[in-house]
Amino acid sequence: MELGDLIKVARGDEPADLLLKHAKVINVFTGDIQETHIAIVHSRIVGMGDYQAREVVDLGGRYVCPGFIDAHVHIESAMVPPSEFARAVVPRGTTTVVADPHEIANVLGLEGIRYMLEMAKYNPLSIYFMAPSCVPSTEMETTGAALHWYDLQTLQHEPYVLGLGEMMNFPGVVNGMPEVLDKLRAFQGRVKDGHAPGLKHKSLMAYTAANIGSDHECTTVEEAREKLGLGMFLFLREATNARNLRDLLPVVNPHTSRRLCFCTDDRMPADLLDEGHIDHMVRLAIAEGIDPVTAIRMATLNPSEYFHLHDRGAIAPARRADLVVFSDLRAPRCEMAYRGGRLVAQDGQVIPWERPQRHSVLRSSMNVDWSNLSLRILPNGRQVRLIGLIPDQVITEHLVEELPIREDEVMAAPSRDILKLAVIERHLATGNVGLGFVKGLGLQKGAIASTVAHDHHNIVVAGADDESMFTAVQAIAATRGGMAAAYDGTVLAQLPLPIAGLMSDQPIETVRRQVDEVLAAAKQLGSPLHDPFMALSFLALPVIPSLKLTDRGLVDVGKFQLVPLFAS
Repeated sequence: MELGDLIKVARGDEPADLLLKHAKVINVFTGDIQETHIAIVHSRIVGMGDYQAREVVDLGGRYVCPGFIDAHVHIESAMVPPSEFARAVVPRGTTTVVADPHEIANVLGLEGIRYMLEMAKYNPLSIYFMAPSCVPSTEMETTGAALHWYDLQTLQHEPYVLGLGEMMNFPGVVNGMPEVLDKLRAFQGRVKDGHAPGLKHKSLMAYTAANIGSDHECTTVEEAREKLGLGMFLFLREATNARNLRDLLPVVNPHTSRRLCFCTDDRMPADLLDEGHIDHMVRLAIAEGIDPVTAIRMATLNPSEYFHLHDRGAIAPARRADLVVFSDLRAPRCEMAYRGGRLVAQDGQVIPWERPQRHSVLRSSMNVDWSNLSLRILPNGRQVRLIGLIPDQVITEHLVEELPIREDEVMAAPSRDILKLAVIERHLATGNVGLGFVKGLGLQKGAIASTVAHDHHNIVVAGADDESMFTAVQAIAATRGGMAAAYDGTVLAQLPLPIAGLMSDQPIETVRRQVDEVLAAAKQLGSPLHDPFMALSFLALPVIPSLKLTDRGLVDVGKFQLVPLFAS
């Protein structure tokens, strides 16, 4: 609508398109709750109060807040493309997400990013992207692509690319590596997200001196306070595997709350469908004692301001009519969701929408050199480095223990909760295989394998014996990627992920059922974890402390270097 005509409606001289009557409006600017009506023209709010309108919806005194915004999410972790992801989160009140497509970028490079940009169109969800800054995340892994600063610069003119995604190579920033600094310079004046677990003192100051504005990796209140004190925005995270929200809520106070947002980072289908999305975090924060309006502000206005999305995040004239309608202020559950003034979800279901057919064909991402593939570990000492899992965290311990040796081979010790771990390169058929051991997955027999292995997404497999590990690996290779659980020569359950080895081409409900099946199989094999596959996927991420495994070997993240399996 032409600006002059819109102002006429705001003055009350012309009727609005839609009037939402008898609403308790959450004002995230002032903290007030006002009983009023909301007038909407096209996609915009024009005013609150008494207006004439062509369509009137009586909300009967229910609460209305701005649409929820996820400040940092990897859509690929939901294992479905953007349209199916939208179908899952929009009925829960999420109207905008800021996604980092570095998962698919590590597999398919710019081709994968442009696939996500294309698939994000024509959905009932606003999807913005950050340009992936770390493809690969380090020099200690093999990926399907490498993106340099000049590659990323081609994304600068995409209207839905907001800035530079999480800079996971924090040692590269602190030590002034030229390639890393080139990427930061290329996005001068744009939003730059951070990723700096455990970084502190002068190293953290060097990191923030690079004008990196956020972090979502805090695990303690002390860490969060230091980063807030240096001017960073913090994204409080409640992912499937990294559940940090409760631990960090003590940092929320009247002084800090305006620099805090919510993010889900990596959230699996079952958690999205059962617990929820950002709405789950809002409810959790309120249940832990956070003021409801403060929690809602952290889910709306704060991320909109951080990302310079000033057309949303609040209920006020000129803002997009992205709205959530709910009845219980102490436990908000979306009953109606509006995006751009249109009803997009009601009573837990998305309103059907028309989407043009988009046939974006991606090449296969499964290229394994099977010729000399071996999982055998020859002894070179008695003391072996182990990756120690920490429940509900993506950080790990660096352990050293003695393992049994049989027939000149180092063996797993399932009775001590120690499994063999392997990362098999699947992008370039290099034949690389990284071998190690992990403690804490809980399998007593069999194996689990996945092509979801952050961030390089090679094949990661853990098991009690080599035969089960090979069976699981070959099963997921046959479906061009996915997850599988196996025992000896039998595949117990499988989830095919043919889109880059990361996403399914099936509805999210089908994916959720298949995930439930592989999780049930993992429990049958002995794992007590909430999601052992998600835990498995982070064992290969060499930018989060302390010890991780890639196709090139064990990585001591603190030293940021490869280390031998056997400790001297």
